[in-house]
Amino acid sequence: MNDENNARAHAAPDWQAQVDRAAARLLAGGVVAYPSETVWGLAAHPDHPAAIRRLYELKGRDAQKPVQVSCLNREAAQRLILPQPALARLAPFWPGPLTVVTPARPDCPPDLAPGGRVGLRLPDHPVALALLERVGGLLATTSCNRSGEPAALTSGQARDLNLGDQVLPDGGFPALGVPSTVLLLPEGLILRAGAVSETQLRAALTDPA
Repeated sequence: MNDENNARAHAAPDWQAQVDRAAARLLAGGVVAYPSETVWGLAAHPDHPAAIRRLYELKGRDAQKPVQVSCLNREAAQRLILPQPALARLAPFWPGPLTVVTPARPDCPPDLAPGGRVGLRLPDHPVALALLERVGGLLATTSCNRSGEPAALTSGQARDLNLGDQVLPDGGFPALGVPSTVLLLPEGLILRAGAVSETQLRAALTDPA
């Protein structure tokens, strides 16, 4: 997060108490809607399989369709995955609107890694990062919407959906409205177009430096 974002975050600290309450709910097995720089997310804690199942039920999501894992930082992400050299080349987009699907460690919870792969994202949003910091660095996340419908782009839209136990404010940092790009590694295949362009990713992955 850049200096301007930091300054804005400190100028509007009243969302911090709401983040504390949301973290307590997640750690107790609840489901919370929270903002990111792309669209609103709906999250459950990975230590609560029942909460992840509820996440699916609230959305009406296909049980065979995996959720992603939102991560506080690279260190948190690396707890779930096998070494992946290409990640170093993607540093300009991580944190940011890029989801990477890559082979999981054998001890990665199966709810997060069906088929042995896990999708990881490092959000670049102060409210999301504050929430992740309070819950141990990882959250099972999907977009805040009912399956087949558009994702919420504001806290008001997320509240209207009434999908979780709490909706966090955006803290003055609105969503872009464009989903993250989904990249499969090590193959380098783009599974979903999004905020990071294919041209940007190809340039990063083939950069000899």
